[in-house]
This record gives sequence, C-alpha cells and structure tokens, in this order.
Amino acid sequence: MLQSASEKRKRIATTLAFISIPLSGFVTDIYLPSFPSMAKGLQVEESSIQLTLTCFFISYGISQLLVGSLLDSIGRFKPAMYALVAVIITSMLIGFTSNVQLICLLRVIQGIAVSFVVVSKRAFFVDMYSGDKLKNYLSYFTIIWSCGPIIAPFLGGYLQKYFHWQANFWFLAAYALVMLIFELIYSGETIKARKQFDIARVKKDYSMALGNLNFVLGIVTLGLAYSVVMVFNIGGPFVIENGYHFNSIVTGYCTLILGFSWLVGGVIGKRLVAVDFVRKITVASATQLLLIVILMFIGFGYPALWCFMLFAFVIHICSGFLYNVHFTQSMLYFPEHAAMASGLLGGSVYVITSFSSFILSKAGKMGHQQDITLRYLVVSAILSAVVWYAVKRRRTLRKVNTAIAA
Repeated sequence: MLQSASEKRKRIATTLAFISIPLSGFVTDIYLPSFPSMAKGLQVEESSIQLTLTCFFISYGISQLLVGSLLDSIGRFKPAMYALVAVIITSMLIGFTSNVQLICLLRVIQGIAVSFVVVSKRAFFVDMYSGDKLKNYLSYFTIIWSCGPIIAPFLGGYLQKYFHWQANFWFLAAYALVMLIFELIYSGETIKARKQFDIARVKKDYSMALGNLNFVLGIVTLGLAYSVVMVFNIGGPFVIENGYHFNSIVTGYCTLILGFSWLVGGVIGKRLVAVDFVRKITVASATQLLLIVILMFIGFGYPALWCFMLFAFVIHICSGFLYNVHFTQSMLYFPEHAAMASGLLGGSVYVITSFSSFILSKAGKMGHQQDITLRYLVVSAILSAVVWYAVKRRRTLRKVNTAIAA
C-alpha cells in the first residue's frame, strides 16, 4: 500500500499522478493542427477526421461511467498500468496506418485505456488525502489538466510542420512509456478497502449520485462549458488554414493561446474560492454570452483573426472558470465513493461533450469566423440557461431553509 510508503515516495507518486492528469488533453488536442493535413493525406472528408476525435470522446466518456465502480473493486494501480501499455500500442498503430476507419477503432480503444488511467489518478487523491489538503489538490485538477490543451497543440503544430501527422501519435506513445516506467518504480496501490463488485450495489450508488440534482446540474454545466471550447477545437484548424490561410504552426499557437485562457479561468476560479458560488457562475455565464453576441456583430464587418482570438480568449476564460468551480464542488459530494463519483462525473461530461462535438462536426463545414461564432452562441446560450436554472433552484432552496430555520 502506498499509504505506508516513505514521504519522499508519496510526494513523487503524487507528482506522477498530477503529470498523468493532462494525458486526456494530450490525446485529444495534440493532433488538432494536423486535421487539414490528415484529411488531405488520408484522402477523406473533414468530417471523417473530426469523427476520430468524436470516437475518442464517446469511448472515453462511456468508459468512465463504468470504470469508476470497477476500480473500487479491483484496485487502481494495475489496471492503470495495463491501460498505459494499451495507449502505447494504439498510438504506435495509428502512426503506421492510413485507414481512417482503423484509426477510429484505435481511438475507441484509446478512450477506454485513458479512462482507466485518469479515473484511477483522480481517485488517488481521495485515497491518499482528506480535508483541506484534499480540497486544495482537487482545486488544482482543472489547472493541471489544462496543461494538455495548452502544450499539446503547440507541440503538435511543430510536429506537423517538421515531420508529419503521424509524429503526434509517436509522441503520445513515448509520453505513455515514460509515465509507465516511473509509475512502476515509484507509485503503487492506494485503495484501502476493495468493495466487492456487485451490480445491485453499483446501481444503488449510481442512483444515489444521479438523484442529487445539484450533482447532475454540475455535470451538465461541466459538459457544456467544455463544449464551448470544443467549438474551436473542431472547427478552428479548418477556419485558420482554409479561411484565414495560415499554416499549422499558426493553428498551434492559436490553440496554445486558447488553452492558456482555460488555465487562466481555472486559476481565477481557485483564487475566488471564497466568493459566493451563485454570484460567480451567474457573472461568468452572462459575460461569456454577451461577448459572443458582440463578436457575432463585429464578425459581419471585420472578420480578422486577431480580433476573433481576443474575444475567444475571454470566452474560454469564462468556460475554464465555470469548469473549475463546478468540478471542485462536484468531486466533494461523495468522498466515500471516490472512483465511482470521479468516473460518473468525468464520463458524463465527456458523453455530453462527445454528443455536442458530433453535432458540431455534422452541422456543416466551418470555413469562416462566423461559422464558429454561431456555434459558440448556441452552446453558450444552452449553458447560460442551465446556469440560470441552477441559480434559481439554489436561491429557492436557500429561502426555504431560511424560513424553516426561522
């Protein structure tokens, strides 16, 4: 058990757990600048390349719904190590194939494997820590995770320019291999007491979690907040290269900038942890929607990349902020079912995101700024409606509780 290990080993294992958190972001974002090149190289439609991303999202999301309870029964460490091996193998196979259908299948397998790694590492912190220290670590999750969307497309842009799109997946294989080696040396099992895998118990636990409306609203908000970001991830590379006529490196820099904005939103969320929750989410969602409306009107007369990026930067800050404050709160609802809550939370978020990304990829080509802005507007409007309902519900409950106490 890692709990009985030396403090030095615990610190190293904790650092490794944090390093593993951006894995899903790397697997998702590193090849975004290569989308146009992949479409040309594989001689397929843009939507077919976008589908490889959707396949990962669907697999990753659905897997997390099931993986959480399984890890509560069989442990965290060994399944995560086997999953890293699967990431290495699938990444190498993608690098050697030119069949987009096979790539989609391998991305499905990657989604399952990454879900084992990420869910086990989220549960790692709940297993190892408690109280304020746990809350502090959890508040870093979205900040650390955002390193993936920041670094991955920036790196991917250069890998695309100086090598080719396959190099992105060879990098993923190397990343997973390094993680595997260090995990085997320094980390270990963290679950204190395994729960027998019982379908009836799993159903009861999931019913309990989904019966908590605040938890469910948090999941929907997280999914929609990330879906706003996915609007650019799905369409941005094509708009920048085909609409604005810049290359993959510019796409990488733009994605880097917007990834950094997500990080900024997470940092702001952590800094404002003491501010009233209702006030925070109301201001953030309203600000985001207003900025998108303004960007829509500006785009009719001045469709410039720098102007679009300026607005998109703040729009993504709002999403990163909403994600951070909701994620931290949602992870604390069921500490006695850490992996289940982690899997249900992360899985549901990615199911929502995969559904929205599929709709976005099938809603027509995105070749111009206004195409992206319109999709921003639709997703953000739905997000604002959910936040408004959650705020209204909380205020009503607060009044009822105050009346009962009086």
